[in-house]
Amino acid sequence: VKGSGCSGTSFFLGFDKQNENDQVYEVDNLRILIEKKHFLYLAGMKLDFIDNNNQRGFSFVNKN
Repeated sequence: VKGSGCSGTSFFLGFDKQNENDQVYEVDNLRILIEKKHFLYLAGMKLDFIDNNNQRGFSFVNKN
């Protein structure tokens, strides 16, 4: 989660090592690390993968 000024908040995926400020989740044997301070921004969010003629990649959908 990164602030992006006037355009709001941006969300990023990446690979990282666990540190003491991470909350750890496991889904289908996949470990997911989320910084505890960012959880509020991610609660209720849906992560989807789009693959069509116009775009391909992950999409963050937050109905809140």
